[in-house]
Amino acid sequence: MTGMASAHTTPAGQRPGLRERKKIQTRQAIRLAAYRLFAEQGYDATPVDRIAAAADVSPSTVFRYFPAKEDIVLTDEYDEAMAAGIRDRPLDEPPVASLRRVLIDMARRLTDDEREEMLTRLTLIRQVPALRARMGEGMAKTGAMLGEVLAERSGRSPEDFEVRVLVGAVLGALQEAVLHCFDHRREETMEDSVDRALGMLARGLPL
Repeated sequence: MTGMASAHTTPAGQRPGLRERKKIQTRQAIRLAAYRLFAEQGYDATPVDRIAAAADVSPSTVFRYFPAKEDIVLTDEYDEAMAAGIRDRPLDEPPVASLRRVLIDMARRLTDDEREEMLTRLTLIRQVPALRARMGEGMAKTGAMLGEVLAERSGRSPEDFEVRVLVGAVLGALQEAVLHCFDHRREETMEDSVDRALGMLARGLPL
């Protein structure tokens, strides 16, 4: 998901193990090298082997973490944190309320560097058609995760009609909240945008 959580902590604020931290560091080194090169010479003019050299890893290492160049921009570690956060919420809490609380908490934990990286990612997504085309695949994976978690809480199947409609509505609201924040970042924070979007869903989309 084009995201809203720290990639370096669990939902409970615990640091991941050494092996996972090393993986995160490698992924981040590749991302930062890619962002620097994209800014210098453009996305389309930057091949993966040049990104690998700038990150001091092999091209095969880049592809081990990111199957395609688009995934360097689009892949994040946020879905797992979101799922764990939802599972920790009270079972009698309405699903949109649980999502709202978890996502706002995730947004508030973003560091300044992570907020800046998110803006870089959104800028690239706005500018590069290939990224927008592939973003749908990532949203589908996030939707499948949300469907499973919400189905667990309600005792329904992830394929239940109401579960699927709710997931689709939430994903659409989140995408628009993130893009709205990007377009109006001097006026509204990410957590404010998410709160407004999910608040509309909770109230039944009043206009």
